[in-house]
This record gives sequence, structure tokens and C-alpha cells, in this order.
Amino acid sequence: MRKARLALWLGMLAALPALAQAAGPAGVTVQNPWARYLLPNLPAGVYLTLTNGSDTPALLTGARSPDCATLMLHESMDAGGTSMMMGVSSIPVPAHGGVALSEGGYHLMCMDPKMHVGGQVPVTLEFQDGSLLPLTAPVYGASGAP
Repeated sequence: MRKARLALWLGMLAALPALAQAAGPAGVTVQNPWARYLLPNLPAGVYLTLTNGSDTPALLTGARSPDCATLMLHESMDAGGTSMMMGVSSIPVPAHGGVALSEGGYHLMCMDPKMHVGGQVPVTLEFQDGSLLPLTAPVYGASGAP
């Protein structure tokens, strides 16, 4: 019995670094993640809201998903009546604030998507401090989230 308890405790201690790495920066949470999938040959968008309840700003610097060949940070903007999208190197999440990754603004762009409407896509957000924040987003079609 003692050996079994000791083995359990040692296993839990060994898992602590992995658990700590799975959490994003202290105070940063994700709400309402979802993905819009159109066709296999078109990029898919991933949208969500990040909220930072801490006293320290956070900086989203990357994202990855096994369902995307590349998952990039993007921003849509209107330049003199012309809508454009461009890659960005980071997205700030202010202290005691938040940022929406939504249509027409910041978002994640999934190149060569391997997903389907009605499914789920795993995503890992990467922050400047090295922390990771895993999430799962439901996949919707052209009309977007209900």
C-alpha cells in the first residue's frame, strides 16, 4: 500500500511541470472559441476572446494546431475603403482587460485546414513568457457561430 501511494505521489510530482506549462499566463482565460471552415483549399478562421484578470499585460505571440499546416496571427483592417488582412507578430492582452479575436479584427488564420463542420479543432496559444494555453474550438460553416 505504501509503495502504491509513493508511486502515485511521484507520478503526480513528475506531471507538475506539464500541468504548469498547459496554463497560459496567470489570469488569462479564453471565452467563446470557434472556427469558421469553408473549403479544404481555403484558409479557416479561428475566433475567441482573451481576458486578462491580472495586473500584468500578456502578449500572444503564436498559435498552433495539428489541424492546420500553419496557424498564424492575423489582423483585418480597412485602409481607405479597402479591406485587407495581414500577419502580425503579436497580439497584446492588456492587464485587467481583454482582446477579441473576431471577424474584421485580430484572428487566427488556419492554412490548409484539416477539419470539418460540426467537428472540433484543438488549438494551443503561445505567449511571450513561454506559457501555453490549450483550447478546443467547435467548427462552424460559412454562416459562422450560431
